[in-house]
Amino acid sequence: MTTRVAIIGATGKMGLLVSDLVEANPDYDLVAKLNSSSALSEMLGADVAIDLTVPAVSQGIVDFAIDNGIRVLVGTSGWSQARIDALSHKIKGRTDVGAVIIPNFSLGSVLGTAFSALAARFFDSIEIIEAHQSGKVDSPSGTAVRTAELMAAARAGLGPVAAPHVDQRARGQQIATVPVHSLRMAGVLARQDVIFGGSGETLTITHNTLSADAYERGILVALAAARNCVGVTVGLDQLIDLGLSGEVAEPAAVAEVPPARPEDAEMEPGE
Repeated sequence: MTTRVAIIGATGKMGLLVSDLVEANPDYDLVAKLNSSSALSEMLGADVAIDLTVPAVSQGIVDFAIDNGIRVLVGTSGWSQARIDALSHKIKGRTDVGAVIIPNFSLGSVLGTAFSALAARFFDSIEIIEAHQSGKVDSPSGTAVRTAELMAAARAGLGPVAAPHVDQRARGQQIATVPVHSLRMAGVLARQDVIFGGSGETLTITHNTLSADAYERGILVALAAARNCVGVTVGLDQLIDLGLSGEVAEPAAVAEVPPARPEDAEMEPGE
C-alpha cells in the first residue's frame, strides 16, 4: 500500500533531497510540499508528515500533525529531552500516531555516536567539538546533544566526566556534564570530534560529512519506520542493528536511491 507523504520545509536543501527520494520511490506518494508561507492544513490527508524546518516552529508542526492523526518523521534540530518527554506524554496510549525523531540521518554519524558511548566508560575526560556551515541556526547540534546524553547514560554509576573550569564561557556548553564546543563557519558541511583523555593517551572519534549522499540511506530507513510508528522513537540507532552486541547484523535493506545533485554538497544535515 502506498504511503502518502507531506514534506514541511520542502524548499530547503534537505527538503529538496527528501522530495527527490520520495518521488523516486514507488512505495510513497508525495501529496504536499509545504514552505514557510504554507498553511499547516495543507498536510491534511497525508499518512506521514516529514518535518524539515527550524527549531522555533518544529514543535507546532509536530503537534498539528499528531492532533490530526498524522504520523511524523522529524529531521529538525532542537528537540531537547524535555520536548521529547512532552511529546511522549501527549501520544501515550495512542496506536494511530507516532513520531520518529532523527538527530542525524547519516549512518556513519550514528556509528560514531555509538562508538563514543562504548568508549565513554573507559575515560573520565571527554569533550565534543562539532562544526557545521554558518547557516545552521542552532547550537550545539542535535547529534552532539544525543552523543553527550548517550555517553552519560553509558557512564551511569561512574559519575560525571572530568571537566575543569566549566564556569569559563570558553569552555563550551555542558550537555550531560560533557563540554560541547560548536563551530559555525564557511567551508564546513558537518563534522564531529569526540575526544577522550586518559593517562598518557587520547582517543578521538571523528565523523566528517562530505556530501548529501551520507543522508540518503538513513532517510529511507527512517521513513519506512515512520509509516507504522507508535510512541516516540529517537535516533537512527533505534531503527537498525549496529552489531555492537557481538552479533554481526545484515545491512539495512533500503531502496536504490538516485545520485545526489552537485548543488546538494552544501546541504544542512538535518541534525
